Amino acid sequence: MPILRQIAQLGQPVLRQETHRIDDPLAPVIQSVIEDMLVTVAEANGVGIAAPQVFEPLRLFIITSRPNPRYPQAPLLEPTAMLNPELLWSSDETEKGWEGCLSVPCIRGPVRRSIRIGVRYTTRAGEIREEELSGFIARVFQHEYDHISGLVFLDRVESTRELISEREYMRMVAPQG
Repeated sequence: MPILRQIAQLGQPVLRQETHRIDDPLAPVIQSVIEDMLVTVAEANGVGIAAPQVFEPLRLFIITSRPNPRYPQAPLLEPTAMLNPELLWSSDETEKGWEGCLSVPCIRGPVRRSIRIGVRYTTRAGEIREEELSGFIARVFQHEYDHISGLVFLDRVESTRELISEREYMRMVAPQG
């Protein structure tokens, strides 16, 4: 039975450490971590969560975009577990977009990301997939990929003067999309 996991907060070492490849995607322990992550990200109104955020130093994250109180304009995407993900290429065209993080609560900041990316990952069923992602989903992938690389979105903000509180974000930015 899945359990709601505690989310690692900025300052906890697991968010900055090296992650490990998953050798057997079908291993019961890996499937259990995925189930726990699905419950945890849904409860926290996230659009993605990486294994280090639930204290597991694994190359694994979930993208589960859907409109919710934290991201009212998010597109709908079925929850997708991505094991051993790789960023194959990224477009030269970038854009700044607002990001927040379950591990950095109460702060939002604009981060420049590629608007199109090519990715490869293993599904939770053990199948290898290659896809092109764009827009919001590409942003979420890059954000989560940073987590399995020991980075948080604050590392990518161009100026700390652009950071705002979650409350101000919801008041000023979120209604506009």
